[in-house]
This record gives sequence, structure tokens and C-alpha cells, in this order.
Amino acid sequence: MAFEWSKQVERRLAGDEIAWLTTVTPDGKPAPRPVWFIRDGESIVIYSMNGAARLRYIDRNPQVTVHFDSGQGGGDILVISGRAERVADAPRPSRFPGFLDKYGPAIARMNQTPQWYDDNYGVALRVTPERSWGFE
Repeated sequence: MAFEWSKQVERRLAGDEIAWLTTVTPDGKPAPRPVWFIRDGESIVIYSMNGAARLRYIDRNPQVTVHFDSGQGGGDILVISGRAERVADAPRPSRFPGFLDKYGPAIARMNQTPQWYDDNYGVALRVTPERSWGFE
């Protein structure tokens, strides 16, 4: 069965700035970390910090979840489960379509440049969604 790109999924991927990527450590513990993300067709692309532990975790076990903070009062819950993989031929983050439109202002608020982000977050991950769970 194909993944359903519901209105809630579409809205959260387009409008949220931060999601939580949860990987699994070698000893089976969940390891959630906040990430920036952007939709790319039928997948979610996340640029990871170079050398982050999550890269080793995904190499060992590609099953991940991407979950979003709840809305006020605990509503608007969304968790997407899928498989993550490194994307060797991905463009640098600043050249990924739409990335600077979404995150350029945040990079500037950090008193950094797109080049700084490219240099430090250069490993692209593709999450292929398999299912989602949530409620609005």
C-alpha cells in the first residue's frame, strides 16, 4: 500500500520548521534529535551534521520515525514511520530546491551563512515514508 500524503502530512511538512528524527542505537534504544527537513517528491530530505551518530545508526538500522511537536493543548499529532538512507549524490543544502526559502532566515538568525550550513550539515538523508499515525 502506498503512503498517504494526507492534508495534515502536507501541511506539517510545508509549515513546520523542526521535526524530531528518531533513530535506533546499536543496543536498541531510541535516539530522537531535532532536525530541519524538506519534502522532495515522495520522500523527506534531512541534512545531517557531518559525523553525527545518527548516520551510523541509520547505516545499521534504517527504520526511523519523523514526528512533529503537538499543537497547543496536545492536538495535531503526527508521526511518520519509514526508512532512511544516505543520498550520496544530493546537492549541497543551499542548492537543494526550496531549502534556503525555508531555512535561510533561521540560518541568518543563528548569525551564520548558507556556506557554514553546507560545510557542517553536508550529509543528505532521504526518508521514504511507509505509514503515518496521528490526529488533528
